[in-house]
Amino acid sequence: QRYLGQAAMDKVTRNFISYPLLLLFALLGYSLPLQCEEGVVIQLNIEGAIGPATDDYLERALAGAADRRARLVVIRMDTPGGLDSAMRGIVKNISNSPVPVASYVAPTGARAASAGTYILYASHIAAMAPGTNLGAATPVTLGASPPEADDKPDQGTAKESPGDAKTAKAVNDAVAYIRGLAQLHGRNQEWAEKAVREAASLPAAEALEMRVIDVVASGMADLLQQLDGRSVKVQGEARTLHTAGLFVEEHAPDWRSRFLAVITNPNIAYILMLLGIYGLIFEFSNPGAVIPGTVGAIALLLAMYAFQLLPINYAGVGLILLGVALMVGEAFEPSFGMLGIGGLIAFVFGSVILMDTEVPGFGIDLSVILAFSLISALVFVVVIGMAIKARRRPVVSGMEELLGALAEVKEDFDAKGTVSVHSERWQAVTQVPLHKGEQVRVIGISGLVLQVEPCREPAKEE
Repeated sequence: QRYLGQAAMDKVTRNFISYPLLLLFALLGYSLPLQCEEGVVIQLNIEGAIGPATDDYLERALAGAADRRARLVVIRMDTPGGLDSAMRGIVKNISNSPVPVASYVAPTGARAASAGTYILYASHIAAMAPGTNLGAATPVTLGASPPEADDKPDQGTAKESPGDAKTAKAVNDAVAYIRGLAQLHGRNQEWAEKAVREAASLPAAEALEMRVIDVVASGMADLLQQLDGRSVKVQGEARTLHTAGLFVEEHAPDWRSRFLAVITNPNIAYILMLLGIYGLIFEFSNPGAVIPGTVGAIALLLAMYAFQLLPINYAGVGLILLGVALMVGEAFEPSFGMLGIGGLIAFVFGSVILMDTEVPGFGIDLSVILAFSLISALVFVVVIGMAIKARRRPVVSGMEELLGALAEVKEDFDAKGTVSVHSERWQAVTQVPLHKGEQVRVIGISGLVLQVEPCREPAKEE
């Protein structure tokens, strides 16, 4: 009644076709106003490594929570860390969210390591379940280890190596970043720096004592009860939370986020790239097959999209392409295995260094690399080599096989007559007179007429 009015309701009820529409409006009128008036808590989940798909999922979920004017967004985390670029994107989305965000490390046994620690520090509320831990936030994007104290006396003239300078730069940047987040929400800055420089970790109880987190809660109901009445600063404005007894609505990743999570898996992206290369090579070697070229083009485009979201080493991509080219070269021009072996070595090294990171969950499994290296060698060197040899063999059937074949003249003729080829009679034309029983060679075909010439050998001079 609130949406349609009584008159419209009466009109609709008189129309049997509009009953489903009436039911839809009734459900919407019952559910949505209640949620807008009473408020709702949106629960998001981060499980496993943090990557581009996680960033996309949280960005769109936080925007949806703002549109619905949710009272609170709770990010339930259990992560070993992830990519620096994805983590910084999530931190920006949390900092710019008009809805308060609480990061909650749960359930018992979960952790918020590396990138998870930064997200916890960036949230308006930092909470953990008993038996959880956080920390170990040293950046490993460049494969760097934290700088260690040097017990040796200062030499004065010693210079810092480029590798040490790069490591120090990454660590100092991470320290400044996490200290800024800690200062923004009034959390322990000293321990935050220690988590970066020394890869320190803390259990939930100690984290609460040291002001690293705000709440230790045994579950969602306990968390909302403890947050009720707490004041937080959202976009520079103080806001009091009223969360006791609110309805918790869990938002799982949709198909887009799940699809992005699949193709940005380094192993999947690597396989897609190789399938794309295989498909295009088979299409070029067998024009008109269509299916290998279509599948290969789609797979290669998906791999390129995934790679532009992942930290890849372009030298690795170059080595993989070089290895494929060398193995294809071995198939076309056999070189006693030198090109094939060189291509296989380049392919393996390129695959190993393809991912320019040591973040857990963002490496290519060695078993996948070895399996596809052997498959590539078999496909390019053996299969394509056999196909090329088969194409170079003389034709043994069809009209093309008649070219160069020997025929026997069945009767004397000067311009046009009949010949026998493979026990079949054919019309033939010639430019020189031919005699019955003479051997001739087919030099051309025009429709169903053969062009022949005599197989006479010139007289040898003494």
